[in-house]
Amino acid sequence: KTVGSSDTKTFPDSAQGDLEAGGINGEGTHKLIRPGGENQTVYLTSSVLDLNQFVGKKVKVWGQTFSAKKAGWLMDAGRIEVL
Repeated sequence: KTVGSSDTKTFPDSAQGDLEAGGINGEGTHKLIRPGGENQTVYLTSSVLDLNQFVGKKVKVWGQTFSAKKAGWLMDAGRIEVL
């Protein structure tokens, strides 16, 4: 199941992992837990999707990376696929 935008120019970056609720110090609303520890975590927001419906699932997200003050990787997710 894939939902969201198919615009790969707007959302060129991708990552996969387990989606959990919660950001870091006000950055992101959700996080993508990936192998390799805390520094591999992708913090997510979305202007397009309701990420809450994917919490607890293994997913692949496509989005646009933004600079962040606290998060190592902050992405606006535009498309998501349940793996």
